[in-house]
Amino acid sequence: MRRIVCLTGAGMSAESGISTFRDNGGLWDQYRVEDVATPEGWERNPRLVTDFYNGQREKLLLVKPNPGHLGLARLEEKYEVHIITQNIDDLHERAGSSHVVHLHGELTKMRGCVHEDYVVSLQPGQYHQSYGQKTPYGDLLRPHIVWFGEAVPMIETAIELTQRADIYVVIGSSLQVYPAAGLLHYLPMGVPLYVIDPKEVPLPSRPEVCFLQKTATEGVEEILKILM
Repeated sequence: MRRIVCLTGAGMSAESGISTFRDNGGLWDQYRVEDVATPEGWERNPRLVTDFYNGQREKLLLVKPNPGHLGLARLEEKYEVHIITQNIDDLHERAGSSHVVHLHGELTKMRGCVHEDYVVSLQPGQYHQSYGQKTPYGDLLRPHIVWFGEAVPMIETAIELTQRADIYVVIGSSLQVYPAAGLLHYLPMGVPLYVIDPKEVPLPSRPEVCFLQKTATEGVEEILKILM
């Protein structure tokens, strides 16, 4: 079975109603990055950070996978499909995708501040983290999010998947945020590359690139026509 690897960014979930971080009116216009998305912000005010991510979780409960998410799940009828996502929501999983790698963490999970390997899932359907919860080792539980200045633990897995792709699809990513943007450097020459975004994005110079200037939903619909 041929392997499709999809790299998805904020544009993938925007059509479900999830605010992007960088666009005008996005979350970074409403909150200071250094207050809610850095280790230093957590050290200064863990309650504020906890409240911020609980607010994002409440919004997550109100949205559903869009046709783009559902379309990628449909590809599993014919292909082995792996999703590499820059998004911290669980919409790919809720749409039915079986193999999802979250580069930037997962909103529905917590992990230890010190014992980073201690990861727990929040109660399905509630997704609320009570402030002050601790690991069995005594350190505070924090959102399972990769903050600015932190390493991206899953990048090696993403690189390996990219190197083994038979078909590669990029959806709703500006291809400007590293290390995710660097994944295309690992894509073997000759592998068909589809890039879906309504905006112009920097594309690698290779003959196998097909740029679809469409929204995630429209682009995935086109991909299904091509590949199914």
